[in-house]
Amino acid sequence: MSQQKYVGVWPVMLTPFDTKGEIDWASLERLVDWYIDAGVHGLFAACQSSEMFYLSDEETQALTRFIVEKADGRVPVVASGHTATALSQQKEQLQAMASTGVDGVIMISNRLAQVGESDDKALETLQSLTHAVPKEIDLGIYECPYPYKRLLSEEIVEWCAQSNRFTFIKDTCCSLPLIERRLALSKGSRLHLANANSQTLLASFQAGCQAYSGVMANFHPELYVWLYENWQDKPEQAALLADYLSTAAMTETLDYPACAKYHQRLIGNFATLVCRSRNSSQFENSFFPSAVNSMTALGENMKKWLSLN
Repeated sequence: MSQQKYVGVWPVMLTPFDTKGEIDWASLERLVDWYIDAGVHGLFAACQSSEMFYLSDEETQALTRFIVEKADGRVPVVASGHTATALSQQKEQLQAMASTGVDGVIMISNRLAQVGESDDKALETLQSLTHAVPKEIDLGIYECPYPYKRLLSEEIVEWCAQSNRFTFIKDTCCSLPLIERRLALSKGSRLHLANANSQTLLASFQAGCQAYSGVMANFHPELYVWLYENWQDKPEQAALLADYLSTAAMTETLDYPACAKYHQRLIGNFATLVCRSRNSSQFENSFFPSAVNSMTALGENMKKWLSLN
């Protein structure tokens, strides 16, 4: 499999819901096309942004199959849905996800061990889960911050790199020195780091990181695609764009994923702001929509400046 398959911009996909809180399939299809039309290099389905902890296993599998079908080979798709606590159920979830047609299955780092348990325990669980997934399926790990954040130890990163099974770490350490250390540990392997943090993104590209997988690709994926594809040849423009993206990413704190669903409704992809992970009914009574609108307007100016419009 191509060494360059798991690079580029990988949006963490939202899940649209209708007014009854059920999956809105028509909106989801529009979302898939919108990402791909923006030039993204892959899709990360059934992740925290998808509200996977609030989906049943059956819903998660149906959601992922639908996304794989609609992507139709235009870009690779990875997915998680790894939410269980019991090891036996975790294996069932990962095996079911492997059967959906995805290119890769992404494990959640905080499922590998409970709060207070050791990194040795996490590695032991990781090895057991790895053996449970068919060898033809690529694997990854996401340092998901919910329900608690477990950063990967050096030993785990090194084991993943040497296993030849792992291709993708969704890195949420937000620390450039740690990213650089992980890049050194994975050098020459199939394992790629996908930085989730906009504030360190350009510096991480300069250090050798080759992917972005973060929530802000739900607002302006074209800008992240441009940065990934042009930071070396157009460094001055890339630096200014990175300044905007770093600042714009603070929007994530405004009741995400409701703020992203608000944006998606504004551009015609979603019908509602409904979330399962939080009550979004008061979102539009706050200053949050105004902040999102201002961030979006500045982003449109950035697109014009880069000749993307």
